[in-house]
Amino acid sequence: MSILKIENLTKKFGSFTALDGVDMEVNEGEVYGFIGPNGAGKSTTIRILLGMLKATQGEAEIFGKDAWSHAVDIHKRVAYVPGDVNLWPNLTGGEVIDLFMKMNGNANHEKREQLIKKFDFDPTKKSRTYSKGNRQKVALIAAFASDADLYILDEPTSGLDPLMEKVFQECVLDAKAAGKSVLLSSHILSEVEKLCDRVGIIRQGKMVETGTLEELRHLTRTHLTVQTKQPLTALNELKGIHNLEEKGSEFTFQVDTEEMDAVIRYISRFGILKLESAPPTLEDLFMRHYQSEERAGTGAEGIR
Repeated sequence: MSILKIENLTKKFGSFTALDGVDMEVNEGEVYGFIGPNGAGKSTTIRILLGMLKATQGEAEIFGKDAWSHAVDIHKRVAYVPGDVNLWPNLTGGEVIDLFMKMNGNANHEKREQLIKKFDFDPTKKSRTYSKGNRQKVALIAAFASDADLYILDEPTSGLDPLMEKVFQECVLDAKAAGKSVLLSSHILSEVEKLCDRVGIIRQGKMVETGTLEELRHLTRTHLTVQTKQPLTALNELKGIHNLEEKGSEFTFQVDTEEMDAVIRYISRFGILKLESAPPTLEDLFMRHYQSEERAGTGAEGIR
């Protein structure tokens, strides 16, 4: 069952086109990753879904209702967390959480206390004293303490440390287990990989690829930098190797996750002196894909 549906969504600001024919669908009980570089159009799409902006063209529906004309009704069943939370400076964190929960109208106070403990949050301090990470915690606690049917999360872990990111991920998975739907906007690929059932990739206001993580397996390649005692040969003949570059005795390349074990075993025969790995960033993926695309003179057909 579809909870959220966007068709041919277009938004123009004067002569600038922020969104150009965006399509998206989020189903009940699904975590949908909405990803792309900063400035790609993620937040504009979310503001239209929240009824904060009116689309120039196309349709945006939540729970089968138009996002612009039925915004008040929709908000009763939606929890939203922005990437940069602004709070009332003279209220304590706890008071702000209670205010958000009261506005939502269907909050769980027992869950509020559990979340405050899980996020290691002090609700007694004035909001003006909070770091960015603690401001995010206020919004996350208020959101997950509500009994929402749809969670719209726009870069929600901005400012959180790795331990709190893990707590956030547990909250998302708990919501999913309860049959709730989540739209997660992020440019952190690892976060999306851990949580999302399906992914939509946006670039310069256009959706360039949509699918399950299995279908988008090319996004899970790992960057490797390798140096060996003996000259490393025939590396380009191995399965799952991409974008191989040689700089003296050092090799840099990408390897498909499912071929990682075989590649490492092959390299170890040459005596490993140096081995560094890093996940690809979305910025790298977009830049590499579109630079090669421009050189080839082809159209946007997705990241390969």
